Amino acid sequence: MLFDTFDLVSALATLAACLVSMALLLAVSQQLWQLRWTATRDKNCKLPMPKGSMGFPFIGETCHWLLQVFAKVFSHEALESYLPKIQQVIQESLRVWSSNPEPINVYRESQRLSFTMAVRVLLGFRVSEEEMRHLFATFQDFVDNLFSLPIDLPFSGYRKGIRARDTLQKSIEKAIREKPLCSQGKDYSDALDVLMESAKENGTELTMQELKESTIELIFAAFATTASASTSLIMQLLRHPPVLERLREELRARGLLHNGCLVPGELRLDTIVSLKYLDCVIKEVLRLFTPVSGAYRTAMQTFELDGVQIPKGWSVMYSIRDTHDTSAVFKDVDAFDPDRFSQERGEDKEGRFHYLPFGGGVRSCLGKQLATLFLRILAIELASTSRFELATRQFPRVVTVPVVHPVDGLKVKFYGLDSNQNEIMAKSEELLGATV
Repeated sequence: MLFDTFDLVSALATLAACLVSMALLLAVSQQLWQLRWTATRDKNCKLPMPKGSMGFPFIGETCHWLLQVFAKVFSHEALESYLPKIQQVIQESLRVWSSNPEPINVYRESQRLSFTMAVRVLLGFRVSEEEMRHLFATFQDFVDNLFSLPIDLPFSGYRKGIRARDTLQKSIEKAIREKPLCSQGKDYSDALDVLMESAKENGTELTMQELKESTIELIFAAFATTASASTSLIMQLLRHPPVLERLREELRARGLLHNGCLVPGELRLDTIVSLKYLDCVIKEVLRLFTPVSGAYRTAMQTFELDGVQIPKGWSVMYSIRDTHDTSAVFKDVDAFDPDRFSQERGEDKEGRFHYLPFGGGVRSCLGKQLATLFLRILAIELASTSRFELATRQFPRVVTVPVVHPVDGLKVKFYGLDSNQNEIMAKSEELLGATV
């Protein structure tokens, strides 16, 4: 009897310790999200910490006029002007991938690709290949130590992150100061142009520090999630060759693909948007492999959910991934089936908030149109200019933290193709000095 009592007390003590540990873990997690905002920003920056997202710097939450700014940045006209630049960046990257005699790490190279797109297209910086490599390496150090414990000790992740941030800001300041000198003959306004011009129109002169902070936010917003989605896209095209062939058939049917090559000058925004099967493929990739699992919000008023009352002011996390996995509107949820989004089936049209890869409500991702455009162009280029194959015996396991990505980065061998679909090896020297 004494032994049973001891076991019961021991079990209760263990349960209590587990509950306390979970509570502490949740509290520390919440504080880390808030500290991430302040710990990685310069003390001189006066931009306020955003509300409703646990300190995560979603674009447009810092002040109201930024919403209007980024409405211009991601407008139809702006996307039309970005399109040829994005296509050129993607084409250059695919040539480099194909020229590599060894398999590439798709996730790491997709990070490099999305970073290059953000720097050259979205921000309009003209930097050399050497400077771009340095910027990317520094930004990687910054991101890798982003969620370190805020303990400022030598060799700590926090110290490495701060050092990387400072180095990054110096390089960005140099690029910002040189930007007016590189704008001659430029045929479009990038995000930084619109940001600075709109600030002046609203009677606000952004300081250099605020410009640097805003620039890092823009790069960050376009970096990890786009790389994750790009990697998932390539992995699904490898898993499902018939899907890739149907993409090619659609391009041929629309007169975009002839003798294995894209027809020059035919790739316009309206044309891309009208490619129905391509749209289904991108949607299905984002349904199954949403880059982020969810987001935090603040309850604006007290409400009840499944009999549980949520008080006003509480932090609430909604799960995008669980929503996609459990929604009754999707049939056979584990299967990769782009046709579920076709006009005939339209599973995503059966209700609100069943499909939300970019979040929902007024704080959904402002850059979703740019992100989907990037993925569509990448899919078109993959279908028309490359042959690629898995370099490992089986597909890697996928993990979800910090964003969805394969554990080994996805090792793939790329081959360039000529007009007869024969393998070719492009010379990497042709890319030296190339600018967008």
